[in-house]
Amino acid sequence: MPADPEQRRRVRVWFGDHVVADYRAEADVADRYAAAMSRRFAGLKVTSEPIPDADPGGRALPGERLWEVAPK
Repeated sequence: MPADPEQRRRVRVWFGDHVVADYRAEADVADRYAAAMSRRFAGLKVTSEPIPDADPGGRALPGERLWEVAPK
């Protein structure tokens, strides 16, 4: 079943009980990010969870933030 593109997900990379990366994005982008982090950090746990609509917090993926940077 394909992911709902409108659903945002929270991807976290864990080192034991400590979160070392915490990103949020649309489901398809978050799934690709989680897969990339799983390959990059093969020994660490990577989780991807749906974000409730009422939860506005978190950091955007780096690609999303780049569009917010105005050219100088």
